[in-house]
Amino acid sequence: MTVTLVPPPAPLPTRTAPPSRPLDVLGVPGQTNLDHAASAPCARAAADAVAELLPWYASVHRGAGALSRRCTLAYERARQTVGDFFGARPGDHVVFTRNTTDALNLLARALPAGTTVVTFAGEHHANLLPWPRGSVRLPVPASPAEAVRALDAALTELRRDATPGTAGAGRSAGPPVLVAVTGASNVTGERWPVAELAAVARRHAARIAVDAAQLAPHAPVDVAALGVDYLAVSGHKLYAPFGAGVLLGRGDWLDAAPPYLAGGGATSHVGDATHEVRWADGPARHEAGTPNLLGAVALAAVCAALADADRDELHAREQALLARLRRGLAGLPHVVELRTFGPDAPRVGIVSFVVAGRDSAEMAAELAARHDVGVRDGLFCAHPLARRLLAEAAARSGRTDLPPTALRASLGLGSTAGDVDRLLAALAELG
Repeated sequence: MTVTLVPPPAPLPTRTAPPSRPLDVLGVPGQTNLDHAASAPCARAAADAVAELLPWYASVHRGAGALSRRCTLAYERARQTVGDFFGARPGDHVVFTRNTTDALNLLARALPAGTTVVTFAGEHHANLLPWPRGSVRLPVPASPAEAVRALDAALTELRRDATPGTAGAGRSAGPPVLVAVTGASNVTGERWPVAELAAVARRHAARIAVDAAQLAPHAPVDVAALGVDYLAVSGHKLYAPFGAGVLLGRGDWLDAAPPYLAGGGATSHVGDATHEVRWADGPARHEAGTPNLLGAVALAAVCAALADADRDELHAREQALLARLRRGLAGLPHVVELRTFGPDAPRVGIVSFVVAGRDSAEMAAELAARHDVGVRDGLFCAHPLARRLLAEAAARSGRTDLPPTALRASLGLGSTAGDVDRLLAALAELG
């Protein structure tokens, strides 16, 4: 068999297509993709990085040849780039995972014995289901300020119960506590007060983990600036659809925990006797097996492109599209928007809504078949929250004909005013 090294294809001439930018996204002509919150389209930066590396593809950390050395370097550079992008501190680990769900399950496995996890009922299943029994689930708050107050009250009670008679801010007695919250809701797009929640956690000597799957594609996220201990993200929501995610955060719990996966790469020594194993420290401890090199490189490429971009301009553009979408939906008498907080609460480019008298799955199918518009339908892997918001929408609107599931339109890089108008026109016709 002959192995041929194939260079990446040359770009098309400028007279045929305009020069691409790293944050251009790939797509199919004629199809309107308003489902970024489920899986965002591939950024040109990610596609180009993968295409450049593919001819060199080889083992990582396991070979002395030129290909393996290059791939190992690319993998570790990707780790550094991602860590820098999210503000990693000295002592933090950047562990590559499959996605946010995988990252939070890893963190759940690494919790010290006796850790109590405090979260809210408004979380995605990835931030509800992995935590141990005995975790505290707070009710969905009506406002960001209420979320901060509820967390402060819950942590005060936990510390009082654990250490009677030791009142006082900043006390560290008692078992470990981890607060686990979202950065932005995958149902409503509403942003949570992460920095304020982190400050409350610190006052009570608790750690905080943030599910940033929906926040990171839309806004800068810096763990040091926010004061959070752990961050979980998904590459496929950050325009890098190659099956990689990240758990970033404090290294002490991760180094003290048994490996998430047992196998090659996670060990520093394996002896002849059964279970005679010394596990590696650092990210390798939880990255057994052949790593997802292409996913890591793709994610790092998008992080680098976003770091070089004008994030304020991207934010302003998305917010203008979001306002256009919400105004249009509000103008349709048969459409009711879902929300947790007030109508003016900060949010990223995600809107969930229902069409009165119409089944959401059927509506999504008709939007796709008749108008080439892709949206999501269902309860969005946040069943407790979505059911609550559907009930609240019925009460707020006075409608008795709202369906039991919702539709979700989500914006991002590549979204246009034409995309928004196309959806609104289709809803007006189909409703």
